[in-house]
Amino acid sequence: MGRKETIAAFYDDRGILGEGSRLFNVFENGDHCTVPHIYNRRDYYKVSLLQGQSRLSWNDQEILIDRPALVFFNPHTPFGWEPVSAEQPGFFCMFQKAFLQNGERNESMQQAPLFKPGSNPVFFLGPAQEQRISGIFQHMLEEMQSDYLYKYDLLRNYLQLLVHEALKITPHTVSIRQQNAAERITAHFFERMEREFPIDAPGRQLELRAAGDYAKALAVHVNHLNHAVREVTGKPTSAHIAGRILQEAKALLRHTDWPVATIAHSLGFESPNYFSSFFKKQTGHAPRRLRTHVL
Repeated sequence: MGRKETIAAFYDDRGILGEGSRLFNVFENGDHCTVPHIYNRRDYYKVSLLQGQSRLSWNDQEILIDRPALVFFNPHTPFGWEPVSAEQPGFFCMFQKAFLQNGERNESMQQAPLFKPGSNPVFFLGPAQEQRISGIFQHMLEEMQSDYLYKYDLLRNYLQLLVHEALKITPHTVSIRQQNAAERITAHFFERMEREFPIDAPGRQLELRAAGDYAKALAVHVNHLNHAVREVTGKPTSAHIAGRILQEAKALLRHTDWPVATIAHSLGFESPNYFSSFFKKQTGHAPRRLRTHVL
């Protein structure tokens, strides 16, 4: 896994000047999408319209993008991208969280894939959707070149249009009912668990690994946490923690060259043997096998 890419480095490497552009900018894919992107995290958000063929990887997942797709990247999820077709038409916009101002407080933005690290970031498009989204990006490009006093307010509105296009594709509707106590505790548990990941440096180690650790972090009794999570999900807290650790283990095995011992330490295992036993129990295979086989 490479070092975290910053938005400042992206602009500086390309000679892009201006504080406004560091807060938000939009580009045609063109020369920016001709070489693979190393699997790592960024410190910025990004929304892309991909109209060529490519492969995208995140966590322990990989997908072939073989038709037009709208893709959302957030700073919490490491990703890798590799072009397949020679031509990579499309657009992308990139921005820092400060650009959104209070947009996150809107219910639609709270449900957006930009702010939900565990959600699927890829939305495949039909012809009409592709045309609409391409038009939004064209308007963004035009607005970036304008002298309009409130152009960044307008660009925020265009960004919200992209979010709404994705939400319309999402195959579920947003529930407006109030969460009960068990649902609130469970939601806080999953939010806190996602903050533990990804492990993006060999020296970093998981702080929370057991139900008791999460209960302490959430200031609830461990029995109360276990009861709430099982009531809402049908699974014990420990099963969710083990599943998320396994997902991270697969990502590190696939996308880094770290020794298995280093991965074991980063994930909080006392020894590589404990990690290997855990991995084999969950998958039926030794960790090293994942580096040469798709499991």
